[in-house]
Amino acid sequence: MAQDLYVAAQPARGWERRSVRLATLAVMAVLAVLAFMTLGVEADWAFVLQHRGTKVVTMVIVACALGMSTVVFQTVTHNTILTPAVMGLDALYLFLQAVLVLGSVGVVGMGVLPKFAMEIALMVTLSVALMRWLFTGHTSSLHLMLLVGMVMGILFRSMTSFAMRMIDPNEFATLQDRMFANFNTIHTQLLWPSLALLVLGALYFWRQRHVLDVLALGRDAAVNLGINYQPQVLRLLVVMCTMVAISTALVGPVTFFGLLVANMAYQWMGTRRHQWVLPAVVLWGCVLLLAGQVVLERVLGFNSALSVVVEFVGGLVFIYLLMRKGKQ
Repeated sequence: MAQDLYVAAQPARGWERRSVRLATLAVMAVLAVLAFMTLGVEADWAFVLQHRGTKVVTMVIVACALGMSTVVFQTVTHNTILTPAVMGLDALYLFLQAVLVLGSVGVVGMGVLPKFAMEIALMVTLSVALMRWLFTGHTSSLHLMLLVGMVMGILFRSMTSFAMRMIDPNEFATLQDRMFANFNTIHTQLLWPSLALLVLGALYFWRQRHVLDVLALGRDAAVNLGINYQPQVLRLLVVMCTMVAISTALVGPVTFFGLLVANMAYQWMGTRRHQWVLPAVVLWGCVLLLAGQVVLERVLGFNSALSVVVEFVGGLVFIYLLMRKGKQ
């Protein structure tokens, strides 16, 4: 009898422990927001809060989009060292900047909203076409789709390098700035469309959290448990690509950020259950971006882009995960 009570108490204790960890992470995120909004304010509070508030919303969008999409992508592929960047979306974005936009003149002539919509539409269309081609029919293969995505990413990067050699040198500096994620110069008219699409995608992922738990068991187990595997995975990948496209078109490519926060969420929560991991990865993303910006600007006094630091740390984490997996 005592042993039965002990076993029954284990899930309750695990739920309570994870709730405390998630609440702690939420407090850390709130403190990071307050520090970012208030530290170093010496001018008009209304202007500063409005300016920094735009940055906060942008960072939350990026944290939610990249964090949740990376967790879903790793669940579907059963690999915690992969990121959605292997689908070639970042490389396609760079290619669009170099060829279709053609520097500052093209950007001004096209307009902010049409350019934003075009980038999202092209990135999502390419991803959906790739997935429908390689992930439907009797010869469907998720690994083949990933391989083709990586090859296309290499192709787009090569074409980007070639196009950059052909543009006007005066426009090269403007184009080079768009090769890295930038949280400082955000067009406010892009926030509401991005936020609306993000909320729809996040709600879909949250509604599918239990399905994702089943998909994490593997294809055979998911099929035996009643999951219509191929259409379900295809829908998840389409929503994932849309969220990555939103983040990339809004601030630029951030390759290793999702990998970093996803693995931090796994370690922090001590579980792979998506009802815990999905909110944890969003909160960790907010903490890293906001606290990192505060430390970079207010403590260290650097003017370098935060994305460069995030990519450097994320790259180190990626190498560490590769080495750890190779020893197993």
